[in-house]
Amino acid sequence: MAPVETFDYELLLERAKKKLPTTLESHDRFQVPEADVMIEGKTTVIRNFGDIVDALRREPAHLLGYLLRELGTAGSMEGRRVVFKGKVAVAQVADRIKNYVDEYVLCSECSRPDTKIVKDGRILILVCETCGAHRPVHVKKQVKAKEAKEIEAGETYDMMIEDVGKKGDGIARKGNFIVYVPGTAKGSQVKVKIEKVSGTVAFGVRVS
Repeated sequence: MAPVETFDYELLLERAKKKLPTTLESHDRFQVPEADVMIEGKTTVIRNFGDIVDALRREPAHLLGYLLRELGTAGSMEGRRVVFKGKVAVAQVADRIKNYVDEYVLCSECSRPDTKIVKDGRILILVCETCGAHRPVHVKKQVKAKEAKEIEAGETYDMMIEDVGKKGDGIARKGNFIVYVPGTAKGSQVKVKIEKVSGTVAFGVRVS
């Protein structure tokens, strides 16, 4: 009769942990996929929107609704990508996604992404599945009315061109607005007359 083989539980547990993929063993390397943004005619497309929501473990409609509200534009999902009306700067999209992660995904106690959103009456609560912490989600209200006063069509503003876009247009920022100004160079200080405002994106011309 063969001898009965005995096992050390702690030893087996340690062996099993060593075989786990790094992504499962630790969340310290949690990273949100960088938005793959592309301009198609008069629309802006996030081509990897599906990958982003998968990483965040959130409903696509929830993230999309947040982005539409924060960017002040219209848009819809087409398969695993999102299409916005108008031109939206890459930096704007990245900034809004980061804000979403901070507010709706990361635990404020342990900074881990293992969270879920539950509703308590009319209040959204972010519950951490790792440390058990929970906090209310602060939904911003009446932000757009305040932002709209920062830039108005027909007005002229002093601006610093901070960057140059792919099409060669200068890019300036004023408050939460991204302003495209053709014919300007990075680092130049110019007066810009705003010709059009779409959400939090504006288009202007250099007047000096």
